[in-house]
Amino acid sequence: MGRIEILCSYFDYCQSFADVGCDHGYCTEYALKSGKCKSAVIADVSAKCLAKAEKLLSAYIQSGVCRSVCCDGLKDIPEQTEQVLIAGMGGEEIIKILSQGFIPQKFVLQPMKNAPKLREFLLARGCKITADDIFRDDKFYFVIKGERDGGTSAYSQSQLFFGRDSLNNPVLKEYAQAELAKRQRHLISCTDGLAREKIMEDINLLTEVLK
Repeated sequence: MGRIEILCSYFDYCQSFADVGCDHGYCTEYALKSGKCKSAVIADVSAKCLAKAEKLLSAYIQSGVCRSVCCDGLKDIPEQTEQVLIAGMGGEEIIKILSQGFIPQKFVLQPMKNAPKLREFLLARGCKITADDIFRDDKFYFVIKGERDGGTSAYSQSQLFFGRDSLNNPVLKEYAQAELAKRQRHLISCTDGLAREKIMEDINLLTEVLK
């Protein structure tokens, strides 16, 4: 399976679904075609990107089961939407979207970077994280699935850094090997003391995972 199929496999069946930062609209197409949702909203801050999704989903839009909105984050997404996908952007950007909007009833988040910060944010707000894993499709991707309410037990440092369920996934070792080599290269050229400390901290965590 490719990235889209793997990501969509985390969706629950729901009445209403929203894809924030929908880009081409492939995930919404999957959700509607598979019956994972009864209605959908596609949203993107870029009208140009949104136009691609509108073209792909034109039949669904014409039939009234899909609605298109050009907006920043969750601004024009109904808060009662049952399940929301936010994928393909940085963890800090996802945090900004959730902070300025709302935490959905159910969510699937796929941060491209800064996943630990996103996990910290969700845990601090009492979210229930139901899946926190890693997969590979050329690149490595973290995916975090959860619910607004219910809470989650405190994470260890390794769980926060890599994802709770990733620690039992063999793909994580591939990721850790690649990241360890990257950090070791950075350490050679880094002269800033604080930056070196952070790199060494990362190296120790990555080394621990590979044991």
